[in-house]
Amino acid sequence: MPTCQKATANMIEEGRGDNTATSWRQNVWRVTHKHLRHDRRLLWSACTVVACTVAITMLPARADNVRLDPADMISMPLLVPHQDAHAHVVAPQAPVWKTVTVESGQTLSQIFDSLGLGYTALNRIIAKPEDAKAMRQLHPGDELGFRINSDGSLNAIRFDRNADTRVVLMLDEDQVQEQIVQRKVERRVHAGQGSIKSSLFAAGTDAGMSEAMVIELAEVFKYDIDFIKDLRKGDHFSVIYDEVWRDGEKLYPGQILGAEFYNRGHRYTAYRFKMPDGSFTYYDEDGRPLQRALMRTPVKFSRISSVFRLHRKHPILGYTRAHKGVDYAAPRDTPIHAAGNGRITFRGHARGYGNFIVIKHNDKYSTAYGHMHRFAKGEHVGSHVRQGQVIGYVGMTGLATGPHLHYEVRVRGHQVNPLTVTMPKPEPLPDSLLATFKVSIADRVAHLKTIDGNRLAWLAGGGTSTAGSD
Repeated sequence: MPTCQKATANMIEEGRGDNTATSWRQNVWRVTHKHLRHDRRLLWSACTVVACTVAITMLPARADNVRLDPADMISMPLLVPHQDAHAHVVAPQAPVWKTVTVESGQTLSQIFDSLGLGYTALNRIIAKPEDAKAMRQLHPGDELGFRINSDGSLNAIRFDRNADTRVVLMLDEDQVQEQIVQRKVERRVHAGQGSIKSSLFAAGTDAGMSEAMVIELAEVFKYDIDFIKDLRKGDHFSVIYDEVWRDGEKLYPGQILGAEFYNRGHRYTAYRFKMPDGSFTYYDEDGRPLQRALMRTPVKFSRISSVFRLHRKHPILGYTRAHKGVDYAAPRDTPIHAAGNGRITFRGHARGYGNFIVIKHNDKYSTAYGHMHRFAKGEHVGSHVRQGQVIGYVGMTGLATGPHLHYEVRVRGHQVNPLTVTMPKPEPLPDSLLATFKVSIADRVAHLKTIDGNRLAWLAGGGTSTAGSD
């Protein structure tokens, strides 16, 4: 008997015991409705199972119906991309050169730090004395090449040991290999002439000379001409000089090879000559060296602020007393040079002189330098100095109203006027070298005469140009 019928029969039996017909009908409806909902759930579940079974049994049949006949199939090769056995290996990136231009005040260790290179590599680079010297004498504008590995380590470095020698140092784990590359350097010779209108620098610029070469010209004639006070409008010069070139670029100024300077009606000449020991010295056309035992001006391109005089009102003390020296006004820390070869006999503070140095040159001559800001390092009483060596720097210590050098020349201990005292003359070339000297300068003497002759011809024709040509 179905479940619903059984439930109804049970309810009839139960309802017979009830007192009212209404109560019986309500019970029959409640039980019947409850069992109908249960039967619907069973029906939906059965339908779902039947549908799934039919679908599963029909799928293989449909697959068989669409299967192709082997004769109708087309066979095509499967194209597989070619696989290189080493394609998965990534080749290490080759090191490349990085060029660094040295900046003013920059050191080699600072350059290594900026590239992230360690001091171990730096120490290996400067192991050889000649390389260490070249690397320690870096100048602004110099170029260094660094070849750096992908891991940041130094592979190689290249630099110029001198103008014609390039060095490449290659580092490996055990050693440093050196490769020398010779580079062709040429010296280009130029000539020019100029006339003083306002200053030596202006005349040199008009003559096509660089500032460095103008300074070199003044250095050559500094023993005979005081370029601070002796120059006059109309003074003129002719000069032969060279420049150092490499790979079509100018490296740096060369040297004055020969020059002629007319100052206040006096003619001065200078020719560069190589001595047997390899050194170079300037001589006049008669073979007498231009270098004197003492320089009149130990500070370059300063100005005279006070001259030698026996009666001068002191700007600080306020009363008149002798000023037994020459004052050269210059910016603070301008280098001060020893006027001649000698030995330091005093170095310290001396009342009105401030920081003060005295150099004894021989039994007759000595020089004194006052108001220094500071002394050069490495010198002391008893030290021997050479002419032109830096001994200190301009300042205003002691009784001074501004930065300047107080310079004295003493003859047997007595101050004399540095601008007028007769300086001891050096000995000329010995006869054994004089003939060689005359032969070596003959072409330069002729060249300078040609330049000067062209200048005179130009002026005679009404020309006013001060520039010379090569």
